[in-house]
Amino acid sequence: MASQEIENLASALARLPGLGPRSARRAVLWLVKHRETALKQVLHALEAVQDKLVECETCGNVDTQNPCTICADPKRDAKSICVVEDVADLWALDRARLFTGTYHVLGGRLSALDGIRPEDLAIDSLMGRVEQGGVDEVVLAMNATLEGQTTAHYIAERLEDRPIRITQLAHGLPVGGELDYLDEGTLAQALRARRPLS
Repeated sequence: MASQEIENLASALARLPGLGPRSARRAVLWLVKHRETALKQVLHALEAVQDKLVECETCGNVDTQNPCTICADPKRDAKSICVVEDVADLWALDRARLFTGTYHVLGGRLSALDGIRPEDLAIDSLMGRVEQGGVDEVVLAMNATLEGQTTAHYIAERLEDRPIRITQLAHGLPVGGELDYLDEGTLAQALRARRPLS
């Protein structure tokens, strides 16, 4: 049986996504064993982030500066905005280093069941960015769920009278995926989005 402080640390870590109670205990044991090096680094990093963490007023990203490092980067193409549901989606897309434009975080997706309406999301601030001018393309990068696609459709309707290109991420077969293991929705989308080979 560990001390109450160690149990509290394990309980706090167990609340993190992807960590259950057993994984959290293993992480705590590792940190305790490496307390002279790793534990101090983790504590220092957490304190630094806690003191400096802000939400970007332009795009909604979470960073230690405002505007965030993406919005402040002069190499980014400000003419192209990729709209995502959450900060985790932004980070995942940006890790790929394929999109060179800027982002816009909605803070969720429309959901009648959960009572999430357009005014609950950062849709109006997206419209404000487009209204300022200088935007040529809006990429709708919503998740391939019913709520995600409803959100994408709503935003596309709001933008349809603007002189900009509205695009959406492709959906369908994953690279290396086998047809036998895919659900019907993924297969249907792949068939609808088929294109000629040459």
